Amino acid sequence: MVDIKTEKEIEIMREGGKILAEILGEVLDSIKPGVNELELDEFAERLIREKGGEPAFKKVKGYRHCLCISGNNIVVHGVPTKRKLQEGDVVGVDCGVYYKGFNTDMSETIKVKRQKSKGKSLNEDEIDRFLETGKKALEEAIKVAIVGNRIGHISKTIQEIVEKEGYSVVRALIGHGVGRQLHEDPEVPGFLNKKIEKTPLLKGGMTIAIEVIYNMGGHEVSYLNSDGWTIATSDGSISGLFEKTIAIKEKGPLVLTA
Repeated sequence: MVDIKTEKEIEIMREGGKILAEILGEVLDSIKPGVNELELDEFAERLIREKGGEPAFKKVKGYRHCLCISGNNIVVHGVPTKRKLQEGDVVGVDCGVYYKGFNTDMSETIKVKRQKSKGKSLNEDEIDRFLETGKKALEEAIKVAIVGNRIGHISKTIQEIVEKEGYSVVRALIGHGVGRQLHEDPEVPGFLNKKIEKTPLLKGGMTIAIEVIYNMGGHEVSYLNSDGWTIATSDGSISGLFEKTIAIKEKGPLVLTA
């Protein structure tokens, strides 16, 4: 059942989302060669608590970290370790904040910059194009998240933009409603799995996390190891993740993690 939020509740989520966006920005700014993932996780948790929030992911049963850090072929749910980031790594950072009873969820993928200026390789140019595609797909998907449209309009927009560039949308992982719980109804796939008119109607007061989860190679994914969390591309290709929490409003979509 979809939980419709009041104006007051959306405003609380907007406050929490602002905190989340600020923190994720600081974490991404801290990413450089030699920094290890656990350092980023500890840094993010300290910032969240200083700003009056709680790490939403730590409220998920069995998960002990503030961030999910997914490098290169890791799709989602990468558990932070002592691994040091290296030049050229493609790193997705996913974070959630619990604030005054409500969750917001956000992620972004970046390339670890080189410490010294060097000419780009063809592979680096392709990675840049890959990341820009994910950003564009999220931006355009948000634009169609309006009252009267359906979840399918979001899904179709993401799928068309990603696949037009020769990449694939992951089928096994999707966006979701968000609010009192980190994961709520409705499901928000990044691909069309049924006719648009059969997908949920977008109504004012809905709050959803739109996610673009996509790979440079095929869409198949697998659990990488025995930690029960880390999901990787089955073919070893690079993966990307872009996500924002939004509210469906009568006047148009409102990005809460801004």
